[in-house]
Amino acid sequence: MTKDATGRSRSQTDRMDPARAEALAATLGLPFDAGAPLIPFAHQVYFWEALPEPALGRDGHPALGPFLPDLGLPRRMWAGGRLNFHAPLFAGTEAIKTSTIESVTRKTGRSGPLGFVTIRHDIAQGGQTCVTEWQDIVYREDPAPGAAAPEPPATPEGAQETETRAAGPTTLFRYSALTFNGHRIHYDPDYARGVEGYAGLVTHGPLLAQWLMLMAARRGVLARFDFRATAPLICPDPAMLSRRDDLLWATGPDGRLRMTARAGWA
Repeated sequence: MTKDATGRSRSQTDRMDPARAEALAATLGLPFDAGAPLIPFAHQVYFWEALPEPALGRDGHPALGPFLPDLGLPRRMWAGGRLNFHAPLFAGTEAIKTSTIESVTRKTGRSGPLGFVTIRHDIAQGGQTCVTEWQDIVYREDPAPGAAAPEPPATPEGAQETETRAAGPTTLFRYSALTFNGHRIHYDPDYARGVEGYAGLVTHGPLLAQWLMLMAARRGVLARFDFRATAPLICPDPAMLSRRDDLLWATGPDGRLRMTARAGWA
């Protein structure tokens, strides 16, 4: 039951294979130094939940129930999150991730019933917590035929820094493989269009967040990063990444806001 899911916890151990960090760097177009701290958010390529295909849902994610609750809503997506960076993580060193469901709520929005689940992840190496992450997952119904997408918030103005990034199908494939993300909206165009109602393959929200984190990290060592997805970016549309002080955002070629974020530095 929904109420029973709150407080549910599990732990995973990962030896943090340097080859995955190197592959992520290649996917992002970055140099790789095996002895340097991992880039912010690189822990996404670790702690895989590797299940056989019969244990997956129709969307390619692990089936609901064993950990994430089943709220009776077929679509789920990563809506945003918050990260606190306490200490660097290093590849080649064993780490433990403890995940706890902190809250489960239901609401009714303009598009119908919604469910929200917040999971807290604590990632530790050598007995020290290095990253605390809160992951917000939204559940919703399948879209009605011809339903219009909700209008995203207004795009901020006054950018002090901008750059353009784009992910084609190969990048989506590589990022899905590295994060062991089986969600079919990132590689199955028929499913993305016909079942979940998107205009095509969807660029990963965490990949947009990763690009914004890299932009923020150029200013200094990140201590905090919060982000919220506002609309899907359809592959291969480019994203304009922008920063004004501690506010960051991503827009699509139509000028619509795709993600907004706030950064804090040590």
